[in-house]
Amino acid sequence: MDEIVFFNPGDSIGNFHDHNEAVKTAQIYKQKQEADKKVLVVHGTNNQSFDIFLADDAITHSNETSTDSKSNEKPYRVSDKL
Repeated sequence: MDEIVFFNPGDSIGNFHDHNEAVKTAQIYKQKQEADKKVLVVHGTNNQSFDIFLADDAITHSNETSTDSKSNEKPYRVSDKL
């Protein structure tokens, strides 16, 4: 079953056309940053690319501040959790 999450596209760490390149970049990012933060590789909204986000940047009902500031949110399908 696919896990669908919402992110503001502006919070993306990177955008890639190749899944393996996205995973490799996410692993490097995680090593250089705080190791306790989860990094997600998600299938892009256009289903032709892969984006990298911090798991903490996911938009949920509990962290949603207002509908105005989150109007750019888009659904993404989680590909890998690192």
